[in-house]
Amino acid sequence: MQNKLIVFFLAAIALLALPLLMQVGGLGAGWVRILAIALLYVLLALGLNIVVGYAGLLDLGFVAFYAVGAYMYALLASPHLVENFPWIAAAFPNGLHTPIWVTIPLVAAVAAVVGVMLGTPVLKLRGDYLAIVTLGFGEIIRVFLNNLEHPVNITNGPKGLDRIDPMIIGPVSDPWLNFGKRLEIGDFTIPSVTLYYYLFLVLVVFSVIICHRLETSRIGRAWMAIREDEIAAKAMGINTRNMKLLAFGMGATFGGVSGSMFASFQGFVSPESFSLMESVMIVAMVVLGGMGHLPGVILGAVLLAALPEVLRYVAGPLQQLTDGRLDASILRQLLIASAMIIIMLLRPRGLWPSREHGKAAPQPVDTGGPPSSTPTATPSAGA
Repeated sequence: MQNKLIVFFLAAIALLALPLLMQVGGLGAGWVRILAIALLYVLLALGLNIVVGYAGLLDLGFVAFYAVGAYMYALLASPHLVENFPWIAAAFPNGLHTPIWVTIPLVAAVAAVVGVMLGTPVLKLRGDYLAIVTLGFGEIIRVFLNNLEHPVNITNGPKGLDRIDPMIIGPVSDPWLNFGKRLEIGDFTIPSVTLYYYLFLVLVVFSVIICHRLETSRIGRAWMAIREDEIAAKAMGINTRNMKLLAFGMGATFGGVSGSMFASFQGFVSPESFSLMESVMIVAMVVLGGMGHLPGVILGAVLLAALPEVLRYVAGPLQQLTDGRLDASILRQLLIASAMIIIMLLRPRGLWPSREHGKAAPQPVDTGGPPSSTPTATPSAGA
């Protein structure tokens, strides 16, 4: 236990100091931005791990909750509604700048409701059928966001929403901390991207604690029982319907909050950011790291989120070596896919899987030795 505390303490110091060391070392804000985006994907992967890793429900439309959270925050923290709806402009003459202690709980609640709405019609589906239906749900949300411009302009269509307020703590008029502006402490300046990194890091730590507590709770054990054998779980008295809906709702909450962070971080959202490829990548993060195992999920999310950006520095020189005959972006995707294939061939259960359990647990091997010497009851003479 003491060794674990030492490791956690050293890891905390490293995570806190990493962006500052990059800033002092002259690496620039680009690398800190990569770290912040990686933490954002860790949040998404932790949410999907509840649905896929714990409950065993293959969800290929998880990006829909990400989109719902992003657009919900963008509508509440941008001038779009004020400019398109006169009655909102009359009610809020200074603009609709909703504080985060209202926005974030509202985003989480709406995303959870959307998750339950998705889970209700697919309760009896499993495996590939569930994956196809959830995939279609994710595409429906993206198409809606792309077309809700006429006759009433709600999402601004493919042009997206811009001028989104950054995260602020304190009053809107005079905030205590504005994540969209750099923070000056004496002669030392902390850029905006570093502030967002620390915000995402706090959310990741909080989410890991929640996921760990869920995993070891009765709810988590019920989810895992459903994952191993739903019929047996139902026979043991578990309400599989409610447990599945709870898994969808909890996972969607994580996705919605992640989407709101993405909207405030980018300052702009559009339907292109929530394509099917994004959903597939989030599923790949969970599977690649190790389904149901929190350290593995975090590792898979960090690797797959940072790998495309790191490979930019590899694909560029390779493109120059071929005199431009290979496109750098295509080559980067090829390298990512090749790395994923190699990892899954060498580690089919993920980079950092959990211990074998349930049906997959190793069975004791019969060595052919003498039978157990444990005495057995013999029938009495009067039997």
